[in-house]
Amino acid sequence: MKITAPAFPAMPASSADRIKAAAVKLEAAFLLEMLNSAGLGEARSSFGGGAGEDQFSSFLVQHQARQLAETGGVGLSEILFQSMMETTNDDQT
Repeated sequence: MKITAPAFPAMPASSADRIKAAAVKLEAAFLLEMLNSAGLGEARSSFGGGAGEDQFSSFLVQHQARQLAETGGVGLSEILFQSMMETTNDDQT
């Protein structure tokens, strides 16, 4: 019987990968606030899912925001990434 170590998620290797991941997280947070402001996740008045929907709708909206950001979003993560890379490059010179 062979015992193996549990698999851990891979960490981004380079600083550019870490910066890109941070930019995507920031865009996801922004999109989450925008989706909440637009009323996504609010209980519907007719044919609603009851208490279960009220409790778990925030998770759905959070997942949707993360998926939007990871698939390109509104382009905010790319702008943030470029800005942070410029700052990083300026600090190294």
